[in-house]
Amino acid sequence: MSLHSSLKVDSAGAQQRTVLTRIERIKDLMKKDLWYDEHPVTGLPKTKIVKIKAAKKEKKEEEAKEGEAVEAAAPETK
Repeated sequence: MSLHSSLKVDSAGAQQRTVLTRIERIKDLMKKDLWYDEHPVTGLPKTKIVKIKAAKKEKKEEEAKEGEAVEAAAPETK
């Protein structure tokens, strides 16, 4: 028996979220030293979400390193 296409969870969970929960916002403010204990929990300031796109860059760097290693290991023939 197969799973209906509407029930699959392909990439919906892997997408970058644009909204943080209250706890995540408080933790972010604590990291930036902008949180103090007397601060009300409601009406928190907005926090910027940093999107990470390092996966593709790392692959290019690894390929470049591998290419250099192959060139260094190969004997020159001229």
